[in-house]
Amino acid sequence: MIEQISISNVASYAGMPAVLSGLRPINFIFGSNGSGKTTISRIVARPENFPGCRVSWEGQNPLECLVYNRDFIVENFTSRMRGIFTLGHEDADILKSIDDLKKEIDDLSNAIRQRKHVLEGSDGKGGKKKDLADLNATFQDSCWKSKVRHEGDFREAFRGLLNSRANFAQRMYKEFEENQAQLKPLEDLVERASTVFAEVKAREEPIAEISASDVMLMENAPILDRRVVGKEDVSIADMIKRLGNSDWVKQGLGYFHKSGDHCPFCQQQTDHQFRHSLEEYFDETYQQDIDSIATLARTYAEYSESVMRQVDRAISATTNYLDRASLELRAEVLGTKFNLNNQHIEKKRTEPSSRIELDAVGTTVDEINAIISDANQKIASHNALIDNIVAEREALTSEVWRYVVDEASIMLNDHKTVLQATRNAINGLSRGIEEKEEERRSKEVRLRELERQVTSVQPTVNAINGLLDSFGFRNFKLATARESDRFYTVIRSDGSEAGDTLSEGEKTFIVFLYFFYLIDGSVTESGITTNRVVVIDDPVSSLDSDVLFIVSSLIKKLFLKAQDATSTLKQVFVLTHNIYFHKEVSFDPKRSADKRNFETFWVVRKKEDSSIIEGHPRNPIRTSYEMLWEEVRNEQRSTLTIQNTLRRIVENYFTILGNMDKDEIVARFSGHDQQICNSLFSWINDGSHNAHEDLYVACDATTAQRFLSVFRSIFEVTGHLAHYEMMIAPRA
Repeated sequence: MIEQISISNVASYAGMPAVLSGLRPINFIFGSNGSGKTTISRIVARPENFPGCRVSWEGQNPLECLVYNRDFIVENFTSRMRGIFTLGHEDADILKSIDDLKKEIDDLSNAIRQRKHVLEGSDGKGGKKKDLADLNATFQDSCWKSKVRHEGDFREAFRGLLNSRANFAQRMYKEFEENQAQLKPLEDLVERASTVFAEVKAREEPIAEISASDVMLMENAPILDRRVVGKEDVSIADMIKRLGNSDWVKQGLGYFHKSGDHCPFCQQQTDHQFRHSLEEYFDETYQQDIDSIATLARTYAEYSESVMRQVDRAISATTNYLDRASLELRAEVLGTKFNLNNQHIEKKRTEPSSRIELDAVGTTVDEINAIISDANQKIASHNALIDNIVAEREALTSEVWRYVVDEASIMLNDHKTVLQATRNAINGLSRGIEEKEEERRSKEVRLRELERQVTSVQPTVNAINGLLDSFGFRNFKLATARESDRFYTVIRSDGSEAGDTLSEGEKTFIVFLYFFYLIDGSVTESGITTNRVVVIDDPVSSLDSDVLFIVSSLIKKLFLKAQDATSTLKQVFVLTHNIYFHKEVSFDPKRSADKRNFETFWVVRKKEDSSIIEGHPRNPIRTSYEMLWEEVRNEQRSTLTIQNTLRRIVENYFTILGNMDKDEIVARFSGHDQQICNSLFSWINDGSHNAHEDLYVACDATTAQRFLSVFRSIFEVTGHLAHYEMMIAPRA
């Protein structure tokens, strides 16, 4: 059944959640129109439509909810109402099997609920799971004490666990289970930790040495020492050789070609033989040597730049073991040599006939690599030390944890024993729940199959029509629809459909009867024996006193079912704004001042435009004196219930509160007024709780006014007119 309903951020419920908790099999909710009652019924009907609200079930086991409210009337009073299937009586053996299966399913549900209660508690936050959570919390606190006690000496061993109790406890339990390190004295561990756990720098990468072999090979290129000149067996060769101006002539050759066989220097006309001699002098071999010099110049520049980039990377290495000043000095020398050599090669390229010699860079490169090598030796020593400390730290960390868990071994052993027992209990309960849920599902399938064999919609028609006839409603009745016996229709005595011609009261009454019989049935051929919760919201809004009595009597039958453990009806909610109906439906002659252990009482009211819900230890309407007077003051008061309202006030004020003799008061009246006065007091003694017809006759406006007049006179003749005038005065 439902244990709690929490309502917030819907309709008139704003601010803090309004909560109905500690709900029982029978629950009465009273509130005026517009106070927020129907919202409660809608939340129970479709909680998924109200994300800000919550319906909490016993054992987290939701049941089917049948809700009678305005929505139910609108949805179900149509020209074709769905038929209600109920169990027939054709096969006694099948019915007995159904009863047996239902009992077995209920027993399984109870067993599941009991196991869930042990596993999770009544609210899903207790039971063995809470025991496990509490056990872990206590264990974490105990482990944390070890952390606090040794953190100063062994902080490094606890790295990554210093800010989490859960993680520290988990690691401690793991070490307790797995640590095989040798147990060392605390003094030894503390002494070693002062050095091994001291701050140590990270490993460093070695510096790459300089590779300059390619550029060093080019220093001895033969072409650098060879004079590149033209062919010597041509007529002009002797003159060029004598003057030693081969490079000058080579440069002038380009101008000669442009001047059209005129000498570019003296501007004299030359012949064809002169041109041929010049071109033959600078033959293909000469051009190949020139190309070799250009290639050498380009390649040497590229290689020297590559070597200097290697040197720059070495200089920028992030280490303190490098003699950076010496390295930068040697790098400057090397860079100077490369610049001079590039200039020499450029000269050779522009003056091919010259001989050049490059400065050797090998010695400088060796000096640079010697500096790098010295740094690398120191880095290697540093890394070896780091590697050794890492290993020592791992060993010491393991030994520290061995000491810590040994120190707490009693606590850890106790925790392990209780933890295993708790986990075994949780696993056993979980397996038991799964097995019984599977068994219940299997039996429910079988139950549905049996229900389909003996269900029918006709018994509901007969039952509703019999009730209508017994109370004198003979001008309409229920019948199965012509086109399908799975639907109902409302017809007149002549067989014509009566749906559109029923009064509001008749329509409400027949829909309530439909709902009442739906509680023991289903709109499908199966599901008839499903456990369910029933909510009834204002069933007497526009009914006369006769129907009011019928409805209250039927609802009281539901109360008896809700108290029967074997019934499918597990819980009932009754919501109303009608004081008389509330008093009638909630009357229990066996109830003392306080509520009974199977019921709760609630009042819904508006406060500053927001609905609030208040629980009461006893029926609040029994002491709601002001509410009775509010109905008397209301000019739109109901003539159906005003007589009983007046009687209630007389009962509360003169008999219960004033302890006055009723016969003495009646004697002060005469004639018809005395009869009215006597009837008011006589109802106190027997009428309000018995089914005498004359009590429930509806009165017209004139009769109601006569009762109001006698009611005032009662206060007047007893000397309590001031109280009457105070209570009848309009309220702000």
